[in-house]
Amino acid sequence: MIASDVESAEVSEIAREIASQPACWGQAARQWAQLAGALPSPRARVGAVGCGTSLYVAQAYAALRESRTGAETDAYAASEAPADRAWDAVVAISRSGTTTEVARFLETTSRTPRIAIVGVTDTPVAAASDELVDLSFADERSVVQTRFATSALALLRASVGEDLGVAIADAERALEAPLPLEPAAHDHYVFLGTGWSVGLANEAALKLREAAGAWSESYPAMEYRHGPISVARTGSVVWSLGDVDPSVLEDVERTGATVVTGTLDPMAELILIQRTAVALAEHRGLEPDHPRHLTRSVVLS
Repeated sequence: MIASDVESAEVSEIAREIASQPACWGQAARQWAQLAGALPSPRARVGAVGCGTSLYVAQAYAALRESRTGAETDAYAASEAPADRAWDAVVAISRSGTTTEVARFLETTSRTPRIAIVGVTDTPVAAASDELVDLSFADERSVVQTRFATSALALLRASVGEDLGVAIADAERALEAPLPLEPAAHDHYVFLGTGWSVGLANEAALKLREAAGAWSESYPAMEYRHGPISVARTGSVVWSLGDVDPSVLEDVERTGATVVTGTLDPMAELILIQRTAVALAEHRGLEPDHPRHLTRSVVLS
């Protein structure tokens, strides 16, 4: 059955923010063209850090940058990043600019050039940086991140020479297309990626957990058969982002799970997944803008 989004009497903030992503990505690409020298040079050794969604953006950026430029690029949760690694620059991603772990990390790496990508500029993360990338146009009212994260990644993709034309066109398609499944018919979601789309698979699983309280997982595609496939069954969805080996998906089909083969640019495929998360949340009577136990930023005492 092909599903459409669950209709709601009132459109949520997250739904509006999801819909604004193609325009935001275009603005991010244009902004990159004006940021000469702000981001690391192509040969620099870089450490990228973030928390939550921003960590997964950092993972995608690190894999993509290393594959495109050959320059060593690491991604860490800010709380786990080594302060003494011999990086030429660090890139810190924080929508709110107030995330304690990110600010603390930057404060301990004062001898390394520090670049912060933020949605709010008058903040501790911004103050602790040497170069500031202001993405306030993509800041959000929803607790759950969508457009800030993808706009940051759009800018970072542009910084390694990627043309975002296809991604933006695919994003428009992802906003108009019917969902590839009926969200309420499934209670288990798995997302598979490869290369830079592993970070997006991690983010996809987080969106289903945050917005809809769903049982969701994510893996590098070839790792899925090394244990996790044992819980796949009717009621499971296994959704691929990027170039996943077809043999993995053939094995999944034999379990009775529903396979969704992503055909769009992985960042645009994420839009379909964001829409699925909102639809499932609304079906469950949840408020996707304000998930249980979550706040816009984690600020520690």
